[in-house]
Amino acid sequence: MNITKECVECIINQSARVASHITKDEKLTSELISNTKKLSKDFDFQSSPPVVAKRVYEELALIAKKTDLYDEVKKQSTLKALELLPKLVDIINSTDQRVKASLRVAVAGNVIDLASEVEFDVEEEVSKIASVSFAKDDFDTLIEKIEKASTLLYIGDNVGEHIFDFLAIKTLKQTYPKLKIYFMVRGTYIINDVTLENTKDLEFEKYCEIIDSKVPTPGFVYSLASKESKEIFDTSDVVITKGMGNYECLTPTHRKNLAYLLKVKCNVVAAHINLKLGDLVCKFI
Repeated sequence: MNITKECVECIINQSARVASHITKDEKLTSELISNTKKLSKDFDFQSSPPVVAKRVYEELALIAKKTDLYDEVKKQSTLKALELLPKLVDIINSTDQRVKASLRVAVAGNVIDLASEVEFDVEEEVSKIASVSFAKDDFDTLIEKIEKASTLLYIGDNVGEHIFDFLAIKTLKQTYPKLKIYFMVRGTYIINDVTLENTKDLEFEKYCEIIDSKVPTPGFVYSLASKESKEIFDTSDVVITKGMGNYECLTPTHRKNLAYLLKVKCNVVAAHINLKLGDLVCKFI
């Protein structure tokens, strides 16, 4: 999907959020925001929001003289998610439909998003995830496809959320031990997206193969991916993508047997997917 005028305003607001997280220096804050406004005049409206955001965040990092703009915030998000880990495990283990429960839990983690138009409370999302209805609920179809699959690609989204993803991947592997699972991460620091180093927080390697997509955008852009990543994307029997960034980059996509798992956190995506702000989604194509 391509950016809209509403996306431009959102990206400018994101620069203000960056400033609030990394500095109290009013001069630097002003420079970060004004630079984004300047860049916005040349945004390509044939590009997806994550592709446009890539250049913006690269410029913000240069101005702020930081390799990873959200390094401290990502640490806090991870610690918060780890605190919730026992409760998440209980939710999954309290039902005989553990795979579905683990995927629902993974969607609850999608609220950990620093590029979101609106903010949601992760503890509140977790507390209701076992019973809340999904506006689009293709879980049964997704699980039916997974049961027949030999390979599964799981494309990650944000740091902190990756703890929720770990539980889903672990549950999938325990339930289907012959299933080959790949967990794909971003190729560089971009917003608070998960990268290779974040997978060290838990033992991902016990349950999946971790793939660095080499993609530098906050969403999986196929044309920017490594040859290996493209091949895995094209040949995996089932693909699960997490979050709005991946949705924005992969609508449309050339492949089938792909599931979008996300919480709708902006009006542009809500309109595109024909749902409401705050809706939970498991959409299988």
